[in-house]
Amino acid sequence: MSKNLAKNYNPKDFEERIYRDWEEKGCFKSSVNKDKKPFTIVMPPPNITGQLHMGHALDDTLQDILIRWKRMDGYESLWIPGTDHASIATEVKVVDRIKQETGKTKYEVGREEFLKKAWEWKDEFGGKIVNQVKKLGASCDWDKERFTMDAGCNKAVTKFFVKLYEEGHIYRGNRIINWCPDCLTTLSDAEVEHEDMEGFFWHIKYPIKDSDEYLEIATTRPETMLGDSGIAVHPDDERYAHLVGKVAILPLIGREIPIVADEYVDKEFGTGAVKMTPAHDPNDFEVGKRHGLEEINVMHDNATMNELAGKYEGMDRYECRKVLVNDLDEAGYLLKVEKHDHAVGTCYRCHTVIEPRLSLQWFVKMDELSKPAIEILKSQELKFVPEKFDKTYLQWLENIRDWCVSRQLWWGHQIPAYYCQDCGEVVVSEDAPTSCPKCNSSNFKQDDDVLDTWFSSGLWPFEVLGWPEKTPELDYYYPTSVLVTGYDIIFFWVVRMAFSGMFCMNEKPFDHVLVHGLVRDSQGRKMSKSLGNGINPLDIIDEFGADALRFTLATGNSPGNDMRFYMERVEFARNFNNKLWNASRFVFMNLEDETLLENLDRNAVSKDLTLADKWIISRANRIVGEVTDNMDKFELGIALQKAYEFTWSEYCDWYIEIVKPRLYGEDRDAKRAALYTLTYVLEKVLKLLHPFIPFITEEIYSYLPTVDGLIITAEYPRYSEDDNMEIEEEKMNLIMEAIRNVRNVRTEMDVPPSKKAKIIIVPSSDKKSAMEDGQDYFKALAFASDVEIRDNKDGIPEDAVAIVIDGVELFIPLDELVDFEKERERLSKEKEKAISEIKRVEGKLNNPGFMGKAPEKLIEEEKAKKEKYEEILKTIEERLSKL
Repeated sequence: MSKNLAKNYNPKDFEERIYRDWEEKGCFKSSVNKDKKPFTIVMPPPNITGQLHMGHALDDTLQDILIRWKRMDGYESLWIPGTDHASIATEVKVVDRIKQETGKTKYEVGREEFLKKAWEWKDEFGGKIVNQVKKLGASCDWDKERFTMDAGCNKAVTKFFVKLYEEGHIYRGNRIINWCPDCLTTLSDAEVEHEDMEGFFWHIKYPIKDSDEYLEIATTRPETMLGDSGIAVHPDDERYAHLVGKVAILPLIGREIPIVADEYVDKEFGTGAVKMTPAHDPNDFEVGKRHGLEEINVMHDNATMNELAGKYEGMDRYECRKVLVNDLDEAGYLLKVEKHDHAVGTCYRCHTVIEPRLSLQWFVKMDELSKPAIEILKSQELKFVPEKFDKTYLQWLENIRDWCVSRQLWWGHQIPAYYCQDCGEVVVSEDAPTSCPKCNSSNFKQDDDVLDTWFSSGLWPFEVLGWPEKTPELDYYYPTSVLVTGYDIIFFWVVRMAFSGMFCMNEKPFDHVLVHGLVRDSQGRKMSKSLGNGINPLDIIDEFGADALRFTLATGNSPGNDMRFYMERVEFARNFNNKLWNASRFVFMNLEDETLLENLDRNAVSKDLTLADKWIISRANRIVGEVTDNMDKFELGIALQKAYEFTWSEYCDWYIEIVKPRLYGEDRDAKRAALYTLTYVLEKVLKLLHPFIPFITEEIYSYLPTVDGLIITAEYPRYSEDDNMEIEEEKMNLIMEAIRNVRNVRTEMDVPPSKKAKIIIVPSSDKKSAMEDGQDYFKALAFASDVEIRDNKDGIPEDAVAIVIDGVELFIPLDELVDFEKERERLSKEKEKAISEIKRVEGKLNNPGFMGKAPEKLIEEEKAKKEKYEEILKTIEERLSKL
């Protein structure tokens, strides 16, 4: 006897078991196979600092949908998982833990002990997020899991740095960088977030030496004036032409600073004269280089003022600003203060206002490296989905500045630069040097700094495949097929992978970038700890199952757009899974007679296939074509919507109801044809849905007696011209439209399903055969006691309810629908009730006390009630007169 599903759908009964089974049977593994076309995805590696959040869940769901689909579609599909060391974020966590456990700073415990603690953190938390990703159903090749600081990645990063250096793309120099005074490290431009803040323009008088003249200078950061070393005006600004070459006196300090002419200055902005602070502003730095201005850094690493700030030494930058402005005012140098709201750069980790400052750092020259990355987009070798993100990518690359890659941290890839302690020679090498090329000394010290996290993760698509070694995997799987990522890290990560891939591999890192938005709460707010509106995906999985969460994320998502997360949609997803479960259980229940399973194929049943059978087979075939087309275009949400609508409405609500009489009848050939169709279409439905809801589809598939093996490795359905039956589809669509209309009329007239009624059908000549083929369906689904098909309307009762659709008129004699005596009795009671309500309202409206004291709004409400009951009374009287 055929086995059947459990009575109730409960994901906890099988989700973990199925995932374990997939892993044990090696279903996720992939290896070089020249007979197959590869399809490769590298997982954006989640940080080892946190746990799975809704952003990860969306990201991983979309990747798993693609990888499962392509695996079934005959590709050698590889999804490489991994985790990221997340330099700054992890260091902050480890520093906090050391502080809590020992009360010491990282400097007090020392680098070696600190790194030991950091690796312990990685071992503790790195595995946690992996297990959480598995709960979602991610079908990654876990044997190929990587960590951005494992030995292979470290080798790749070192090779990349040295290769860039040797080819002249890396240099060390004093330049303006973004500095976080709290994290005490540099930040790349991409790691600076701009927040709107209230501020001021302080207008300060800078006297001209040996003159009564002065220049009016406006600044938003007066504390930096302590590092001023010049003033710039535009060469064509006639107002200041006579001052170029002269010197001004720095207020309060008395330092002489030159006045220079430079086209950087905007004549129309402010006063047209700009103070130059080359050590504290990137634009001033460039102007200063052109004019030989002194670079005076007046701050410590923690944004307190240093010894060059004079009397302000030791003050915090904002405290200094307050005291300095007061001193300027008292000395007569402060001309005016204007309110000025502007965007201020903040650290993306701790949100401290960053401080542009001069610092000796390692930089990557971006002018040449960015060109191939721009070209692959313009030539359409690399494509964004949706295309609108082309602009974000290009805007970033076309305006990119040299990239500061050194970080004043200990957790990360240590820079492979070595300094001779005897002569100062710098050696950049993959291995620690043993002899100085300049003085033969062996006394070397490696650079203390580590590399920007994005320097290593930029190599991710090819380092995980074995680069810099020329491995078979690198040759076969690279370039990868698609990168799935959020729009918020296009410039952080995507552009870096693009230029790194072109530089190291001379080939793009991926064919497509599928961009998704953020998962927001039901009110459209970003999920955050501070708002307390975050939803833990693991809680959803625990309550509703992984399939329900995946269904919700996939249907709510369209490329590039944010989505709102509603619990009601999770419940809806669970209800759909329950519907699929119950429908499948119904099918299996009717397969218990094993003799019917013999010859359950198309040839054996073709002569017995009915119109409904052919319609549902053809519709399933059409949906296969449409879903595949949507998947090819990365329209995953639309693909799932179509598969779901077909399953719920056409297969479950229509076909299963149509087929029940045959299943319960005595005609075994008719029953076999019905069972063939039910199982044939169910198999297609399960395969279409598997990439989206893998657990329930695998569980149901294991009970389907017409298939062998696992659905995860089964062949994905393909559109077949043999299953294309347009005539049957047209006929059945007409029948279904007619049935829907009959049902609507019965509902409007409050006729119970138990009350059967005759249906007279008058079709046009071209619709007649469809109506004849549909007679049984009208009896089963439109509650018809009898179906009569006529060539004309002669003899049809005048009071018959008429329904008109395309080429067909349907009539239901009123006395078939209504028990006249009971209906008159019911309507008479409704009439009495309506008259009573009208009298009650009129009583109020005719009462001077009520009309004099009641609010206008209440009076209007009573008048509206009177109109409503009068309209109801009119309708009742019309229906009574017809009866």
